[in-house]
Amino acid sequence: MADNNDPNPRDPNVNDTDRDEAGPDGSGAPARHPHRRFGGRRSPVSIGAIGILILLMLGLSSFYLAELPLLGAGARYTAKFTEAAGLKPGNEVRVAGVKVGEVDDVTLDGDRVNVTFRVENTWIGDQTQATIQIKTILGQKFLSLNPRGSEPADPDVPLTDTVAPYDVIEAFSGAAEQIGELDNDQLAQSMRVLSDTFSGTAGTTGPALEGIARLSQTISSRDQEVQRLLAATKDTSKILADRNEEFVRLIGGAGQLLDELNNRQRNISALLASTTSLGDSLTGIVRDNEEQIGPALDALKGVNELLQRQNQNIRDSIKYMAPFYRLYANVLGNGRWFESSVVNLLPPALPQQNTTRPPNKQVMENNGGTGAG
Repeated sequence: MADNNDPNPRDPNVNDTDRDEAGPDGSGAPARHPHRRFGGRRSPVSIGAIGILILLMLGLSSFYLAELPLLGAGARYTAKFTEAAGLKPGNEVRVAGVKVGEVDDVTLDGDRVNVTFRVENTWIGDQTQATIQIKTILGQKFLSLNPRGSEPADPDVPLTDTVAPYDVIEAFSGAAEQIGELDNDQLAQSMRVLSDTFSGTAGTTGPALEGIARLSQTISSRDQEVQRLLAATKDTSKILADRNEEFVRLIGGAGQLLDELNNRQRNISALLASTTSLGDSLTGIVRDNEEQIGPALDALKGVNELLQRQNQNIRDSIKYMAPFYRLYANVLGNGRWFESSVVNLLPPALPQQNTTRPPNKQVMENNGGTGAG
């Protein structure tokens, strides 16, 4: 039974398929499916083309995974060698015997060989040494790295501290030719002379060679310190070169100072010569008057002893002479006469009389101020 409240009641004579095709309102327009985002159907040709393009892109990217920043095999570096020595792309790259990457390419650059390689999760310094070494007895090679330096290596700057191995066949061939040209008799004579020379130094040759080996090992282990020392020496040389004019002026001033010292040396030499002459003169005077100087020195010695014995008496005399000198100065210190006063000479009942008489000025002027009659 149909619901009377349904705004769009269904017609029992029309099925659901016809209703979907005719639309919900029965107007004949096709109804849109609620789960469809696009009104039309996709073309199978376009879908297939997009799929083929995606597959081609995936296939090509699989050949260049090593070039991708996140999926690659690590940092890429270049080393310059004098020869390839049989090193090929795909050979291992090792650090301390552990594989850390592989060789990508070996190309010729003038008279040098550029070896491009990759390393993964390995620090490479700016002074890293690269060496081509033999991996198997069949001649397979690998690239050995010895990381050194204080700064990370720049991937754009090739490594130049490289060592190429010897070719065993070429080395033995060259050795055979050189050995064939040797004079056996002369070689035997040289060996006998060498044996006779070192026969008495058996106890010292070994320690000497061992000391040389230790010295070489020490220098090798201090490579970074030697590098820094050379860099500091270079900086010092640069500073000295920049201060060249100052050093020239300093050396010129030192020359003037030396000239002045030479002049003073001549003056000092003249003074020493005069002093020597004075000493010779005094020596002659002493020798000429030795008979008179001896008794005079003896008499002076006696006077000195006498003064030492009378030292306390002299001190007492000076001590007691002070009051006398004070009174003497009071009496004669006002002029060329004695001046003194006597208190209470007359009895107290008598009036005081002026017993002093001033000097006669006219008489003094006539007598020249001396007061003499």
